[in-house]
Amino acid sequence: MTLRLEVQFEDLQKQRYASHFGMWLFLTSEILLFAGLFALYVAYRTEYAADFAAGVREGKLVIGTINTSLLIISSFTVILALYALRTAHPRWCIALLAASIGLATAFLVLKGVEYGMHADDGALPGKFYSSAALPQHGVQLFFTLYWFMTGLHVIHLAGAAVAMLWMIARVASGKTNVAYHAELEAAALYWHMVDCIWIVLYPLFYLLD
Repeated sequence: MTLRLEVQFEDLQKQRYASHFGMWLFLTSEILLFAGLFALYVAYRTEYAADFAAGVREGKLVIGTINTSLLIISSFTVILALYALRTAHPRWCIALLAASIGLATAFLVLKGVEYGMHADDGALPGKFYSSAALPQHGVQLFFTLYWFMTGLHVIHLAGAAVAMLWMIARVASGKTNVAYHAELEAAALYWHMVDCIWIVLYPLFYLLD
């Protein structure tokens, strides 16, 4: 089993620490991005409380709840995948990573269905908003934030799924293994961050009416 030590590091331990530190810096920047959007949501909701409540009631609660469950389960399968590799079970690791990707794909498909339902209702972002049932400006702002924030989350989740596909390839080839798997740990951290962001988005757009 060949361990990959990059030329800029003295040993694998320092390389692993650098990988973790870099990922935490990246995650911090991502969290700050969403924190700004959450603050914008709170500001607009304070000004248009009734309109935002009306927008929440237009949410597809069943789909949102199913998607929340899918992501919670996917976080569990990612944890199990990392544990499987740490205990020298690469095949189980690959299977669990594939399951995580499958759960994320199901989320994205359901989210696409939900977007289609909102589009049919005219609940589109910005100048494309055309819902006759809820013409209020505050509802338009709500759905503009809904599309932007959940859309940004969708992009991050798709990116996480691609990262896990890369992890499957690396584990299958033995490049990521029981002796050194810092990249899988970093990918798992990213996955959990994406899931945690959805845990915050879920009540904002589906529950707080």
